[in-house]
Amino acid sequence: MSRHAFRLLGAVLSVALLAACANTESADEAPLQLKILHINDHHSRLDAETVNLQVATASGQKESVTFELGGFPRVTAAIQGIAGSNPNVLKLHAGDAITGDLYYTITNGKADADLMNSVCFDAFALGNHEFDSGDAGLKTFLDFLKAPGSAACNTAVLSANARPQLGVSPLTRNSATDYFRPAVVVERSGARIGIVGITVAAKTRFSSRPDPGTLFDDEVTAAQREIDSLRSQGVKRIVLLTHQGYEQDVAMASRLDGADVIVGGDSHTLVGPTTLSGYGLTPAGRYPTMAKDSAGRSVCVVQAWQYSWVVGELDVEFDRNGDVTACGGAPRLLIGAALRRSASGAAALSDADRAAIQADVAREPALRVTTPSAGAVTTLAAYKAQKDAFGATKVGAAAENLCLRRVPGTKRDVTRSALGDACNRNAFTNAHGGDAQQLVAYAYLDQGRRFGGADIALQNAGGVRIDIRQGDITVGTVYTLLPFRNVLARLTMTGAEIKATLEDAIAFVLAAPGNTGAYPYGANIRWKVDLNQPAGSRFSGIEVKGADGAWAPIGPATSYKVMVNDFLVAGGDGWNTLKTITGSRREDTLFLDYADSFVNYVKATGTVARLPAADYSTQVFVDTP
Repeated sequence: MSRHAFRLLGAVLSVALLAACANTESADEAPLQLKILHINDHHSRLDAETVNLQVATASGQKESVTFELGGFPRVTAAIQGIAGSNPNVLKLHAGDAITGDLYYTITNGKADADLMNSVCFDAFALGNHEFDSGDAGLKTFLDFLKAPGSAACNTAVLSANARPQLGVSPLTRNSATDYFRPAVVVERSGARIGIVGITVAAKTRFSSRPDPGTLFDDEVTAAQREIDSLRSQGVKRIVLLTHQGYEQDVAMASRLDGADVIVGGDSHTLVGPTTLSGYGLTPAGRYPTMAKDSAGRSVCVVQAWQYSWVVGELDVEFDRNGDVTACGGAPRLLIGAALRRSASGAAALSDADRAAIQADVAREPALRVTTPSAGAVTTLAAYKAQKDAFGATKVGAAAENLCLRRVPGTKRDVTRSALGDACNRNAFTNAHGGDAQQLVAYAYLDQGRRFGGADIALQNAGGVRIDIRQGDITVGTVYTLLPFRNVLARLTMTGAEIKATLEDAIAFVLAAPGNTGAYPYGANIRWKVDLNQPAGSRFSGIEVKGADGAWAPIGPATSYKVMVNDFLVAGGDGWNTLKTITGSRREDTLFLDYADSFVNYVKATGTVARLPAADYSTQVFVDTP
């Protein structure tokens, strides 16, 4: 080849390289439109459930109508349908995939992993409940998620602040990132996007069961560290995939420099348009909620309620500098066709009613009528057969709906009940708290009395997971209500120690908005709560019911036999005083499974109902302004 030919070839190669560089630079520097599809807190709730919505019927008036709601095959179908052929889609799961239903009890997370792989999420952030069965339990679930048959999904498992002990935790082999990593960089239309995972720190440490050597860094510190690292690599667009709660996400945005989007979970918060209130739902904020980072740049904050009920659809526009210029979208509540009028004995829906309902639903973009994915239904079928066989045995009945609520009042944790406003805006529930939690406490007391004696029982609100609907109560109902692998213990405590335990619990609630699960419930004990009082003085008027059925003030020096679950005995949910009850004053009754105690209670009672108001542990509740 001649020298001239070499020079010509060199010029051509140079032009090609420059063009390639120019194309790479333009991809990162060009504006980008990104669609983020996300879920959180599905908690092994893979089956469809029901929801009552206020919709217009043929009469032109709003009525309560029951719809099928969610189910993971609808999540799969919705994500596939919305994503379509759009090349700029991120599919994200913000944590708490496991524990909460019999699917986890019988498969240790394999059913969840298989259904998640029917979506192929781009990233999954570790939630606190991923650690409920220790590091080994999380490893088992992640092995299912990363099984060879699902390798094509390549879901990045993320947490920038979880630190398993190298060489000790089963989550590590050769490095601390064997099973998860702090962040991942993905490309869409040639533009790089960094995704950072954040796991709620204190709640995971004290309300779940990670191994003792597994530590959790401060969420803001860890997030900023990863943002800085990504930006040093030239990554301009940053998505935080967090599991710490909606209010914490909004607060975190202003403390960070460089976060563009926060996709969250943990608080089970419904955010969405105010028009949803016309359908009987109660959004706690707008979707998306707009915040500002420490440099004044826009940050979009979203969450997708709970279970397999909602797919969030967030549309984000970035400018050439990687800054957010616009955010839009909505939560898509995944419903089926109308089933029936909700009122018992009401007339069947006519064709005219169905036409009117369909038109009313179509007017609300946040309601998405969705046919389940046939492939996902097939994947779930074998597991469903196992679950149905195990859970079908009837143990009793509920005479009425029994509400799920963690904290009384009108401002904390008021979108969690699946029964909607019937519970979330219920005056009795606001005054006294959850019916379901209260019954569980009495079940513990009953079990303790049959096995060695008990005066009092205590239960944390977050250990109870569902409403108890009117009708049959089955084994499946109970193991969904109480899905954790806990057993009961009996402690001998003074009245002063019991009061200190209650103060521990409420202090943990007030430490952060997401700590509502620590709120205490009790059997044969009742109190008044004023959150405006100083620490140590928030509980007053504590009374204990005696063998004669009369209530009397608790004796500070009097000894009481107290039934609690072993999670709390270990100081879970900040109940630290319980850890000091040791030696002969602590009886680990390991044969008393806590869910089985509720089965026995329902069997013995036959039909359970809301207890008299005088037997509720919270008699008076005064919230902060």
